[in-house]
Amino acid sequence: MERLPGFRDFYPEPLPHNDVWSADARQHIFEQWRKVARRYGFREYDGPPLEPLELFTTKSGEEIVGQLFDFEDKGKRHVSLRPEMTPTLARMVAAHERNYKKPIKWFAIPQLFRYEKQQKGRLREHFQFNADLIGETDPAADAELIALLIDALRAFGLTAEDFVIRLSSRNAWQDFFKQGGGDPANEYEFFQTIDKLERNSPEETEQKLTALGFSAAAVNDFIAAGKPTAELASILENLAARGLKDFVKVDYKVIRGLAYYTGVVFEAFDRKGEFRAIAGGGRYNNLVKLISGGKVDLPALGFGMGDVVLVELLKARGLLPKFDSPMDVFVTIEDESLRGISLKLVQDLRVAGYAVDYPLVPTKPDKQFKRAQELKVAHTVRAESDAYVRIRNLKTREEVVAGFEGVANHLG
Repeated sequence: MERLPGFRDFYPEPLPHNDVWSADARQHIFEQWRKVARRYGFREYDGPPLEPLELFTTKSGEEIVGQLFDFEDKGKRHVSLRPEMTPTLARMVAAHERNYKKPIKWFAIPQLFRYEKQQKGRLREHFQFNADLIGETDPAADAELIALLIDALRAFGLTAEDFVIRLSSRNAWQDFFKQGGGDPANEYEFFQTIDKLERNSPEETEQKLTALGFSAAAVNDFIAAGKPTAELASILENLAARGLKDFVKVDYKVIRGLAYYTGVVFEAFDRKGEFRAIAGGGRYNNLVKLISGGKVDLPALGFGMGDVVLVELLKARGLLPKFDSPMDVFVTIEDESLRGISLKLVQDLRVAGYAVDYPLVPTKPDKQFKRAQELKVAHTVRAESDAYVRIRNLKTREEVVAGFEGVANHLG
């Protein structure tokens, strides 16, 4: 029986073949995400993978249903596997925001699901690092979140030569649209056209912009000038003070097609242009109010970074470590009359924090030693009697005899 298309199996290293994903690499990525987020004072949260369909249609409209794993459950409720985490976050914050000091700084690593065409860097499920800051309007919050994104990528060994944060503003484009005499009824379509500048042909873009009352030349001149708005200038100054200016640039080609973004937006790209966007986010000041039916109104911003593109990028740059997961100790049992005391030794060492393995059943000594080598243990330990053990350092080949209470002193 095979797995469903667009879903993944995660195996421990070494991987049996190239068609599966590394559980060790996934754990490595999760650990780095958590480590950096906590350094920035972000707290981890989570929510259910199954939500009412209405939660997602309220945010994105009925057209999103075609991209969802949605169904009617046994309680006759129309539900969906979560395609993103932000609506869940908005629901949770709206329900209990009075219990938390502002600004709220939370992160999550959810598994997300979208029923869509598979392509390079995009599957029907993925894990995502979501970081959100709620309750602050000042651009300093935007700079804080972008700095977190930069450091989350640097944690894997990526540098300013590997990636760049392309910084833009919906406010800047709204001003351009209004000053150009755009019809408010066409604003969303205009944003969608700008969002697809790099995907559509110049001829198609020209045609769409002309229909909306704009020229491609004016749009291109605005992008080429790249003049920062006051909020973008504040963010750039903030990041420069941190020594991070080489990781960001103003790029008005970024607009983020999702309708709920309200201000600063940004995306992380590899500088060689070999992959899809590594991460993306921005301000969504109206979402909590929308999800709560107007009962709670809090400004918010956040970003998401998926594991699929990140793993591809780290592989391409040779930045995934070798996952050996060596054990610390292998307790050999050559005399079965000493199995009981050997099991006590195994348990004591594990309680002390060592990774320990041993032969589950009677096994020839040479096979036990071979197993110890396969596990890449640093030491073997063998009970010599009910009072003494022999400890062997497999790297130096040195052996010592010690009492049971003194084993840890020789393990380093």
